[in-house]
Amino acid sequence: MEILALGARPLRLDDVVAVARGTATVTLDDDALTRLHDARAHVEHLAHQDTPVYGVSTGFGALATRHIPPEQRAQLQRSLVRSHAAGSGPAVEREVVRAMMLLRLKTLASGHTGVRPEVAATLADLLSAGITPVVHEYGSLGCSGDLAPLAAVALALMGEGEVEGPGGRMPAAEALRATGIAPVELAEKEGLALINGTDGMLGMLALTIADLTGLLRVADVAAAMSVEALLGTDRVFAADLQALRPHPGQAASASNLRRLLDGSAIMASHRTPDCTRVQDAYSLRCAPQVAGAARDTLDHARLVAERELASSIDNPVLTGDGRVESNGNFHGAPVAYVLDFLAIPTADVASMSERRTDRFLDVARNAGLPPFLADDPGVDSGHMIAQYTAAGVVAELKRLAVPASVDSIPSSAMQEDHVSMGWSAGRKLRRAVDGLARVLAVEVLTAARALDLRAPLAPSPATAAARDLLRLTVPGPGPDRHLAPELEATAVAIRSGALLAAVEAVTGPLD
Repeated sequence: MEILALGARPLRLDDVVAVARGTATVTLDDDALTRLHDARAHVEHLAHQDTPVYGVSTGFGALATRHIPPEQRAQLQRSLVRSHAAGSGPAVEREVVRAMMLLRLKTLASGHTGVRPEVAATLADLLSAGITPVVHEYGSLGCSGDLAPLAAVALALMGEGEVEGPGGRMPAAEALRATGIAPVELAEKEGLALINGTDGMLGMLALTIADLTGLLRVADVAAAMSVEALLGTDRVFAADLQALRPHPGQAASASNLRRLLDGSAIMASHRTPDCTRVQDAYSLRCAPQVAGAARDTLDHARLVAERELASSIDNPVLTGDGRVESNGNFHGAPVAYVLDFLAIPTADVASMSERRTDRFLDVARNAGLPPFLADDPGVDSGHMIAQYTAAGVVAELKRLAVPASVDSIPSSAMQEDHVSMGWSAGRKLRRAVDGLARVLAVEVLTAARALDLRAPLAPSPATAAARDLLRLTVPGPGPDRHLAPELEATAVAIRSGALLAAVEAVTGPLD
């Protein structure tokens, strides 16, 4: 089993994905434990001073002017967590919650929050035991941290609320008892430190970066299959033409297309003097410009995510010289903006994919293929309604591309008068990424059928590998069949990485 030790080594995006989607054991190294011990000593010293310190001896938000006497400060932290665990709606995905837990633990381990070592260690124990607090869809405005989602995690540390454990959903107290984990009795500042971060939205960004990295390569595979089966040209993807507009993402996508189409007998069959087509439609010719711009957007999002991973987000925060200072680093704008930004190319790559699917089905544009790729047009409808499905998803993706971060609803009696809505941006982006995978599945399935219909001409080795992988679960051309399971099987092959792996076994790693 993989062991991830937090402390001396910086946390990477790959670490977040591995823990969120796997079963890694998470521990705190000696550096982290030393920082936690030293920071806690400063907080306990301040807790005994007469000067009010936000989060230690005061109320929260608009109630920060209320001084809390020492005998009520433990109750203050418990009350904070219970009241802020006010989420509603369906439970969010396990991987999102685990990513959020790891990222909060990363900030605790930085020594800038002032929690006791045992609080951080208990959060690590929950991750290692596979105990995932139930976090609800609604409750974060993406400012003052992802409050309700993180409070649900903190509640589980206290042995309250519900969790998903190895035995299914159960009370947190029962899951902790079964795994031998002692509930935490929160002390000064600890409740606040557990809930005041951008960890939910950052976790969703990390997972999305991983997913889109693969899906954009699949988009190139789908485009290559379509260019080939629609008798398009690969000359427009030449390196010298692409270099005239030196965007790195565009160069990478065009390079992929050249490698994917290399050795195609279908392409060679119409490279003759009697070919009358001088240029292809935009959805074929401009594929690297669109997929490339999406890559460059993803690279920007990755830069923001890496900066956020290097951050310690809490309010108030413990500085290196022992001060406890209020700040605004919990505001989710940097993450919210890129979550919204990524929804735009996600929708546009899907939109171009759907346009290529539609070309296959129209006899006026599909270069001699049967109407709708049907076996017996009229009796059979072929992939007619598969295109409807893709179009319906694309329409939804365009709605999901409307930014959440331009909205703000003031809260906490106008103390929190501007919020980021970054959690909402993350939630809609996850839906959009799932939609992109489904639209690409329609194109790949349709293009594979078209490649078969070009027989006896053979596709390139790379696109043949994609087609042949599908044929393990999805039959080739023939009379109409129940299409939904075939679309789902193709989507599974895309999301699992199986389709890309089959192609890269021929081409080597794509860019």
